[in-house]
Order: sequence, then C-alpha cells, then structure tokens
Amino acid sequence: MEKKVHLIFSIVMSAFMILIMSFVVTYMNIGWTEQTIDKWLSSFVYAWIVGFPLLFIFAPIFKKAIVKSLSK
Repeated sequence: MEKKVHLIFSIVMSAFMILIMSFVVTYMNIGWTEQTIDKWLSSFVYAWIVGFPLLFIFAPIFKKAIVKSLSK
C-alpha cells in the first residue's frame, strides 16, 4: 500500500508543481503570445519526464533524512 501511495503522490505532486512552474517560466520568457500555451505544454512534458522520476527517487531519501534529523 505504501508503494502505491508513494507512486500516486509522486505523480500528482510532480504534475502540480511542474505545471505551475513551467507556466511561470514560459510566461516570464516569452510573455503572453499566441505560442504561450503550446510552449508551456511542451515545456511541461519535457520537465515532467525529468521531474517525476527525480521526485519518485529522491522524495523517500529526503523524507528519511528529515525524519532522522528531527528525531534527534
């Protein structure tokens, strides 16, 4: 069950954060043009391909380190 929760959490959290951040960066770089939505969604796809695996791999490591440091 915990592995399933971690997978779903990683998918949802990475999609949410990358969707927002890719829009902000796209908008900051090109402003609002006819291409903004297309470039934003394209940027989202590339960023999610990188971001999801990173979150999936590193979130448990960071969580464990944080829990360990707070329990001292």
